[in-house]
Amino acid sequence: MRTVNRTDRLYALVEELRAVAPRPRSARWLASRFEVSTRTVERDISALQQSGTPIYAEPGRTGGYCLDKARTLPPVNLTPGEAVAMAMALKRLAGTPFRTEASSALRKLVAAMQEDDAAAAEALAGRVHFLEDPRDLPPIPRVLSDALVTRRVLRIGYGDRGGAETRRDIEPLGFVGKPEHWYLVAWCRLREEIRAFRADRITSVSVTAEVPPPRPLRREDLDIPYGVVEQLSLAE
Repeated sequence: MRTVNRTDRLYALVEELRAVAPRPRSARWLASRFEVSTRTVERDISALQQSGTPIYAEPGRTGGYCLDKARTLPPVNLTPGEAVAMAMALKRLAGTPFRTEASSALRKLVAAMQEDDAAAAEALAGRVHFLEDPRDLPPIPRVLSDALVTRRVLRIGYGDRGGAETRRDIEPLGFVGKPEHWYLVAWCRLREEIRAFRADRITSVSVTAEVPPPRPLRREDLDIPYGVVEQLSLAE
């Protein structure tokens, strides 16, 4: 087997032990398999154990390292959207006795994702923000909640405070949630600038086939009154 980087090797070690569980693999066998020293294997196993992977050593001439297959996840293929949804759901556990466990579970899921999917999930999470306590948020229409994942220009009807309605094409950039309502932050082609649209004032929405150009979402673009903006994270 060709030499691989440490991250790939740690993943491959777990999968190798999972494949033969509950039988053991010796450090010497694993070292030969991954073309590293037995000392490197022992360091890798120790790192996995410290991260919570249920690997234990079985003594004796025919012993080695064993994986408790019943307590590990098979490869996880979460989409970036699913990972952010998990982060949103776990956010509601803030202040409960299980916040630490929830954060640990999320980190394990993200670590098990494909590298490019994990990077995409981090980028997507960076576009979701909150004002005040995120545990009690109103529902948001599916067509709006999918706006960042589908990456399409939306054509909306939008009512102002006085009830006057305008038609706009917008390029979704992010979300900001607060207990009363959600804001969809987007580039407004009518105003030619970034605007925050209250979801409850969007009277109609249709998804176009147009893919907008990539635009950054800066901290200063989230200058929404009535609170301090907090960014969603996959590593809390």
